This record gives sequence, C-alpha cells and structure tokens, in this order.
Amino acid sequence: MKIIAMIPARYAASRFPGKLMKDLKGKSVIVRTYEAALSTGLFDDVFVVTDSDIIYKEITAHNGKAMMSIKEHDCGSDRIAEAVASMDVDVVVNVQGDEPFTDKESLVSLIEVFRNDPNKEVDLASLKTPIHSWDDIKDPNVVKVITDQRGNALYFSRSPIPYPRDEKTGVTYYKHKGVYAFRKAALMDFAQWPMLPLEATEKIEAIRYLEYGKTIRMVETGVTGIEIDTPEDLEKAIKEWK
Repeated sequence: MKIIAMIPARYAASRFPGKLMKDLKGKSVIVRTYEAALSTGLFDDVFVVTDSDIIYKEITAHNGKAMMSIKEHDCGSDRIAEAVASMDVDVVVNVQGDEPFTDKESLVSLIEVFRNDPNKEVDLASLKTPIHSWDDIKDPNVVKVITDQRGNALYFSRSPIPYPRDEKTGVTYYKHKGVYAFRKAALMDFAQWPMLPLEATEKIEAIRYLEYGKTIRMVETGVTGIEIDTPEDLEKAIKEWK
C-alpha cells in the first residue's frame, strides 16, 4: 500500500492572513508542519500543495517538496485531488498546514483503518477528540461530529450535536480534527461532485462525502495539539514549542 501525505496550504487565510508564514521558533509554521509530517516516517512521500508562490518558495528553500495548484479551489480536498490525479498512490493523508504539532500516534491510527479494511468498506478516516468545555461545544468555529456504533460519521456540524434536550444522559461531545486519510478513488470522486445544500450551509467539506454516500471512519484521539487559527494560537504554540 503506497501512502503519501499532502499538506494543502493557502496564504490568504481569512481569520489570520499569512499565518503559515509566521515565525515559530526560527522557522515558519508551514515548514514546521512539513517537517513534523516528514519526521513521522510513515509516508512514501510528503508534499505541500499551494496556490502561493511565497509558500512554494518557502518549502523548496528548505529542501522540501512543493506543488503549485493549477486551478482555484474552495477547499483542501479539491486542491489535493488535483495534485494526486496522476499519481500512483493508494491512500492520501491530508495534514493541515496550520498544525505543526501533528503527532505520529494519531496518524498511525488513521493508516491502520485502511490496513485493517481488506474489503475496502471505508472510504475515508478522520480524527475526533472529546470536548469538555461547553463554550467549545457552542462555538461555531469548532466542528462537531457524531458517529454510529462502528465509529462511522453520521453528521458534522458547527452547532452542538446532539442537541442536549436531556443533559442527564452523559453523552460525550466530539470535535472533528481536520486530518483526513482518503482512498484515492474517494478523493477523485469528491472533486467531480457539485456541492450540495448541507455542505454549502455548514461550510464543512466532510459533509459532501456523507451526502454522496461515502463512509467516514472516525478515530478517537486524546491529542488535541494546537491549530494556529489566530494570533493568540500562535503565541500559545510558541510557548509550547520544544
């Protein structure tokens, strides 16, 4: 099984423009993320795929592998699909460019989903982590996920799901971490499908896979890491970096 990592990277992030080029203890956030993915030793290859000359030059200047997108893309899956279309690969892992603390243990768990799926019933695997703060549960910037008994995703939402009509049930809420592993075929299907109303409403690309009947296996992890979405996140990352 050939497995590669793709790191989609946009320069013009709406909440924190240029965040991937911000300094994190002597290197940019995107270089730190690239090196973290590479250092796991899990992948046959690691690429950054970007629409930015600045990011492309940053990665190649640090002896990394980068690819320029040809088309404009609305989401990371579309960007990666274009990049891998002509590649002979089985599984593509999408590592978010703003997560320099990406950990090996979680990635191993994602890859194991496919190694333990000889009938190829699972199209994608992704990560979830428990949420213990009600502020986070209500926060629309924190995407929540609910699953069936097998761990397959039923739905993703920016709203609290399930709705806590009965707060005595003790249900655990889960945050969806935007790290995916795709079978290449599922990724190529995604790129051909038009966006449907649920995805358009929530602005969550994983919903498109569900709307078209794909199976997403969610893997629980206790590693929260630090996603750099704001200047405050960057300050936290600088303090945490070892």
